[in-house]
Amino acid sequence: MVSMAKNISRKKQAKILRVFRKVHRATGAALFIFFFIISITGLLLGWKKHSGGVILSKSYTGTSTELRDWLPIDSLHTLANTYLLESISKDLSTEIDRIDIRKEKGMVKFIYADHLWGLQLDGTTGKLLHIEQRYSDLIEQLHDGSILDDYLGTSNKQIKVFYTSIMGLALLLFTITGFWLWYGPKRMRRNNTNA
Repeated sequence: MVSMAKNISRKKQAKILRVFRKVHRATGAALFIFFFIISITGLLLGWKKHSGGVILSKSYTGTSTELRDWLPIDSLHTLANTYLLESISKDLSTEIDRIDIRKEKGMVKFIYADHLWGLQLDGTTGKLLHIEQRYSDLIEQLHDGSILDDYLGTSNKQIKVFYTSIMGLALLLFTITGFWLWYGPKRMRRNNTNA
């Protein structure tokens, strides 16, 4: 009787293990390309500050870290747009995504919404310190799926939310099934030894 119960338990564990293996394999096959993209872009994002300015430009230093010495933000904004249009292309959009004030560097970064160009200006003089292509922003958009939201013009980043939800749940599923694929056979061997 005990032997029969252990045999049924063993069969049940083996069945669960087969199901987990199928789920693990199917999920991996279905989402392979996305996991590949996330791993490569995640690696690049982790190294962006150590890429020697290739992925993320270094932050240049302005003349003063005292905000009272700085030009007003609207004046800096006007200068940034002028530099952008004169230095790169008159056809570029001047819509700002964000303004990054680096008080400790005496510098202001202007990051634009509709392209990957960014400018660093001296907060005090308004002098152009650096023009950069923001490859780190492109890599981040690839990493979180928001590049499709930008391309398709979705209203509330729905693709990003869907993509990150699916990939987060898939990673959780991989963790659970992967653990069971490692632990399940050990448990079955231990139960067989005890029998």
